[in-house]
Amino acid sequence: MKLPLFQVDAFTDTVFGGNPAAVCPLEAWLPDGVMQAIAAENNLSETAFIVPRGDDYDLRWFTPAVEVPLCGHATLASAFVVCRHLHPGHGAVTFHTQSGPLRVRAGDGGFTMTLPRWSPEPVATPALAKALGAPPEAVLATARDYVVVFPSEAALLGLVPDFPGLAALDRDGILVTAPGDRHDFVLRYFAPKVGVNEDPVTGSAQCSAAPYWARRLGKDTLVSRQISARGGLLRSRVLDDAVAVTGACALYLEGTISVPD
Repeated sequence: MKLPLFQVDAFTDTVFGGNPAAVCPLEAWLPDGVMQAIAAENNLSETAFIVPRGDDYDLRWFTPAVEVPLCGHATLASAFVVCRHLHPGHGAVTFHTQSGPLRVRAGDGGFTMTLPRWSPEPVATPALAKALGAPPEAVLATARDYVVVFPSEAALLGLVPDFPGLAALDRDGILVTAPGDRHDFVLRYFAPKVGVNEDPVTGSAQCSAAPYWARRLGKDTLVSRQISARGGLLRSRVLDDAVAVTGACALYLEGTISVPD
């Protein structure tokens, strides 16, 4: 069986930057095991599968190891594929996901997606300092992530995490963040529990990072940079019950894959 596949770099306007996501348009869902095998074969932080639902699409995301309930950069990449390749000229698309409907619209600055807003609360987790290799200023948590605050961009760049130690914690992701030298804030995101040691650029991290920095800085519109090896630029606007995240996309690959019938 031949299936179309796109590989899109999200949160960048040029290839070889941002976070690469595979997007696989389907007519109907494949067995879960086949989709997981495709994601493992792609070996990217996320592979997105989309199936038409009227004028909208159903959307699911898989890391090389597991299915996840929310992914930002692969949602951005999926909107790019729908609006630029499957239905050229479309200005918006709604995806139905495990995290509810996600609306993405095209604009001059790329694509803007509306994600859930999360409110991280302070917690005490001494194991985090050991696993990250440095003591943080503060630790907060949401249901999915730890939000770990450091004093400077240099401190974030200097972290050398113990990934098995992070994988043993009780959250899927560890978001580390600090004031930026040239941006409102910077961040890195580690998710070894779900098969991604360090994610290059994490759109869904803005669900909790943007509200935290909006409160701290007293502003609702923020520009951040994820300072992974590839790096990526994110623009976020904190709303009453959501976070609007904007980023560009660049197509790297368009082709077909072969999977067993």
